[in-house]
Amino acid sequence: MYEIRYQKHAARQLLRIPRDIALRICTRIAVIAAEPYAKHPNATRLKGRDGGFRLRIGNWRVVYFLDDKRKVFLVAKIDQRGRVYR
Repeated sequence: MYEIRYQKHAARQLLRIPRDIALRICTRIAVIAAEPYAKHPNATRLKGRDGGFRLRIGNWRVVYFLDDKRKVFLVAKIDQRGRVYR
């Protein structure tokens, strides 16, 4: 299992969003961190970003990176669909 770490912006955003959505996001992150390279629905590799992935949960997106050497699952951004890729 990979260790889950949040960048400062992602952690703040997780505290601002509605609790039920935050719980869904945290649950999906934990499932993916257990087996990051398994087939997961709504999780795809980002084009143009080395090692970047996107997780879709309703209108919310989670951008994350994997560090295989240190076994770290780094959550970089959590935001709504229209704003996350800026």
